[in-house]
Amino acid sequence: MYASDSLYRSAEEYLISAGNRMTRRQLRSCLKAPKVLHQEFLEIPFNHPNKLDIPGCSNKNRYRSIWPNEWTRVKLASQSLAIPPLSSLADPSVNYINANYIRGYDGAPRAFIATQGPLPNTINDFWAMIWQEKCPCVVMMTKLKEKNKVKCEPYLPLREEQYGRIFVTVRTTMPKNGYYVRDIELKKDDETHRMKHFWFTGWPDHKAPTSTANQLLELVKSVDSYRMAHRQKYGIAKSGPITVHCSAGIGRSGCFIATSIGCQQLREENMVDALGLVCQMRLDRGGMIQTPEQYEFVHHALSLYEKQLPETPTSAPMALTSSSGEASENASPSS
Repeated sequence: MYASDSLYRSAEEYLISAGNRMTRRQLRSCLKAPKVLHQEFLEIPFNHPNKLDIPGCSNKNRYRSIWPNEWTRVKLASQSLAIPPLSSLADPSVNYINANYIRGYDGAPRAFIATQGPLPNTINDFWAMIWQEKCPCVVMMTKLKEKNKVKCEPYLPLREEQYGRIFVTVRTTMPKNGYYVRDIELKKDDETHRMKHFWFTGWPDHKAPTSTANQLLELVKSVDSYRMAHRQKYGIAKSGPITVHCSAGIGRSGCFIATSIGCQQLREENMVDALGLVCQMRLDRGGMIQTPEQYEFVHHALSLYEKQLPETPTSAPMALTSSSGEASENASPSS
């Protein structure tokens, strides 16, 4: 065994086994020691994959160092693309897109897709993926430009546009608190697919401003509510993974997905394991959540969400005793 093999196996073992299950009270307390959270984050292996051996696919990557992990990467089917079925034999890169399936709560397979912001030459591939996977919505976590750097190519039409074999029509646009919601119809041949596009605009790259945490929670709730409604209306077969992208598809995308899963874990289990969530995501796509500040931000957002949940015997503060000796009850959740 080579040293690199040993290092890889130990990193993989860490990602499979590591966790830090916190009660709601512990979640509140951990934010008082951000350096401890930062150190915990820095010990998590990034699990970045090596370059894939697919000729011609590097020009479909936004960043040279960000590749999709092989075992979970999304592969485009020829029927989703505007190409003859045998084209993939001559050019294997036609089926390539820098995107990975991400597990959800309790390891639910393919709950999300994390991907990079489309490039000029991958917009058709992006919409082909949305069609192929029957995604109920896209969550966009980046502006098109930040500090004069292009972060994502404009891939939404003002009204209607054809991308490869997919016709994309924006029916309505609604401004919300920190994000926009677009109602979109996709059409290919005689089939249609309805979906929504959520564009969160208030979060700069590599940073994690706590002032946006409430807006992020509102977005998470809105996306989760729409996913459930979409699944009830169209059925599981026609309501696939939620696609999330920022620029590279690992930082802010990772924060959104971790917050979404963490909120569900708090609802279901009355506790949360952010460390375990990040490890699970990095097994699926290397580098998910890029900085210690983003890791702290996820804990901050989850702490805010926890305060919105009803108290339980395990999470409520100890009851105060009145002068008459009767225990007084907390009438409202902690805030």
